[in-house]
Amino acid sequence: MLSIGDLILNSLDYVLIVDRNYNIAFNTRYDEKTNTPISNIKNGFINRNFFEAYPNLKREESSVVKCMETGEIVVCKNQTYQDYLGRIRTTNNVTVPILRGDSIVGVVELVKDIEALENIESQKSDTDFDRLVEKIQKESGLITFDSIMTKNKEMLKNIEIGKVLAKLPNPTLIYGETGTGKELFAQSIIHYSGVKKSKVVVLNCAAVPENLVESILFGTKRGIYTGAENRVGLFEEADGGILFLDELNSMPYHIQAKLLRVIQDGIFRSLGDNKDKYVDVKIIGAMNIDPIVAMENNQFRKDLFYRFSSSMIRLAPLRERKEDIDLFIEYYIKYFGDLYGKKIRGITQDLREIMMEYSWEGNVRELKNTIELMIKFAENNVLLSVEYLPKYLQQRIGEAHSNLFEEKKENQELIEKEIMKDIKSDIEEKTQGSAIAYTEIINRVEKNLIQSVLDKCNGNKSKAAKMLMLPRQTLKYKLKKLHIQ
Repeated sequence: MLSIGDLILNSLDYVLIVDRNYNIAFNTRYDEKTNTPISNIKNGFINRNFFEAYPNLKREESSVVKCMETGEIVVCKNQTYQDYLGRIRTTNNVTVPILRGDSIVGVVELVKDIEALENIESQKSDTDFDRLVEKIQKESGLITFDSIMTKNKEMLKNIEIGKVLAKLPNPTLIYGETGTGKELFAQSIIHYSGVKKSKVVVLNCAAVPENLVESILFGTKRGIYTGAENRVGLFEEADGGILFLDELNSMPYHIQAKLLRVIQDGIFRSLGDNKDKYVDVKIIGAMNIDPIVAMENNQFRKDLFYRFSSSMIRLAPLRERKEDIDLFIEYYIKYFGDLYGKKIRGITQDLREIMMEYSWEGNVRELKNTIELMIKFAENNVLLSVEYLPKYLQQRIGEAHSNLFEEKKENQELIEKEIMKDIKSDIEEKTQGSAIAYTEIINRVEKNLIQSVLDKCNGNKSKAAKMLMLPRQTLKYKLKKLHIQ
């Protein structure tokens, strides 16, 4: 285990420090034959130039170079390279700049080896690495309101509300389905509040055994139970700052009453203590169900609900903000293309339509993971199609698409019946043995059809053209010809 500041890094295979001149200042890579750090081997990596140590690595593909030049945290997965000893490795890397004032004086690269194909396909390996990256991003303060991508009016309003609440002492509750970005939103509020990192404490209530929650939150007095010591709780650690309680509805019901007292009066007692303690802590809570439903299920106290009720933020599921799906598709194709060192030309129109129509029960997280998996196993320079979707998703989307096709077919048949009804009505009303005004009838039917589709698409001409299966220029011509506004 290696500790850098208060960041704990487990199971890393390699830590590399490179200075501003690309000289290797520190290296923990072990030699497999002698089980000796290369730094202790004569003519090893220490003080060797980075490009001499890895002679076949292209500058434009190097995470070390990109980090050194941009000052950004760089993440790179499945990078294959050869060192000067001829050993070939495939690794996941996260590279962090070393700053002195505003100047970059070097970088630290944290590396996890991928030894075999089965490990590349292992979700656990990726998950552990992703957690490491996520923790580094949180520690670096990179998660801000600017990190939240959205075009949705409700989400944009939530951001403005979040900025206001960040500056107030009010307890704040963020709720929404799994994968909607509650933790991202909470971290953005924390960053915007200006509270020091040392005064921000996080607890996932669902990850703590029920019998330990109280002692973790409020601390313990020596002797209250066998082995108990004087221990400071999270409220004391967060005094003067913020305590973020994720999965708040998982907190035991009787502990919620004690939480309420701290919110109202700033008072609590450690286990086994007979004296009150006073703290000034802002509470941010998050839950993945509607708080009303949580109350009905006795997962959330009513009196605690009312303390949060003036400062609640609901994050809408992705299916309610379809305008964001395209935004995430484009962003994650670029992000994971860079991450895996692949050029992805985009996605087919069929795949785009399917992804826009899919319900995304796992929300943004599911969409993100889907695009990562497609790119991870895709060839270079491809256009992603339906065949690249994970198997489980192909099955789900296939069923949904089949139902949607049937629905569209029924709608089209209804429209065709209405058109034929209008045509028959016109013929009976206006002809009666005289010549049939073919052009007039067809134009009127066409105008009614286009106007109906435009109304259904809220005036969006691009969507209407897609629904009518017409090129946009053709629709534009018809709108002008038929005098449709």
